[in-house]
Amino acid sequence: MKKILFIGAGSMAEALMQGWIKQKVFTAQEIYVTNRSDKERLQFLHNTYNVNYMMNDDIYMQADLIILAMKPKDAIAAMLELKPKISAHTAVLSILAGIAINTITENLGLRPVARVMPNTSATIGMSASGIAFNDRITAEHRTMFLQLLEAVGSVIEVEEDQLHAVTALSGSGPAYIYYLMEAFERVGTEVGLTKDTVRLLMTQTLAGTAEMLKQSLDEPDVLRKKVTSPGGTTEAGIKALEQYKFNEAITACIKEAEARSRSLAKSK
Repeated sequence: MKKILFIGAGSMAEALMQGWIKQKVFTAQEIYVTNRSDKERLQFLHNTYNVNYMMNDDIYMQADLIILAMKPKDAIAAMLELKPKISAHTAVLSILAGIAINTITENLGLRPVARVMPNTSATIGMSASGIAFNDRITAEHRTMFLQLLEAVGSVIEVEEDQLHAVTALSGSGPAYIYYLMEAFERVGTEVGLTKDTVRLLMTQTLAGTAEMLKQSLDEPDVLRKKVTSPGGTTEAGIKALEQYKFNEAITACIKEAEARSRSLAKSK
């Protein structure tokens, strides 16, 4: 039986463990989780998913894979505390925003390290993840890590520096879409529909649009123009988006998030 150890117990750690258990990648008995001080959170994860949270030093040393999932501000202290407890050969998967692979190996020692930026849709097996590796990763490690992320969605290998952009786009992306849905629901009720009706209409619209983008050979602007009849309702809506500088807002959103990721990296 494998031992998979999460250091940190936040929402992304929960999404991965829930996804892996649901997809039968690991059993709950193979997963261990700990954090700095929030015992109620550990108890919740144990009660919800039946994962292990009571550990001794043997568990650390026997871990086949360690997943760094603590808050970035706590990362250095946590890694320094972790280093003497774990085997020199244990592989590490980091889901920490802004923490470079070099920072990880400086504090945990040279070892196989992968950095991944998933998103919380891993919970339902639909994460979009970017992953980068250090030069200690073997072909076997690469296959293992890619399979782990493919079990909870899609994954693409990128250069480590590109993870800042991945973070801004797909890592934070669900929050932007939820924010958009908040606006749809608010205005939908203002124009006379119930909230439930708006949600049904717009979740299906978003799902259908995403599937069209996946299946079609056309670029997004071509698909948009196919929907936009001259003088019609869609054109009126597009003109309003242009008037309120929708493109500029999206550009600022992604660039600010990407810059923040780089800032977090420089501060470590």
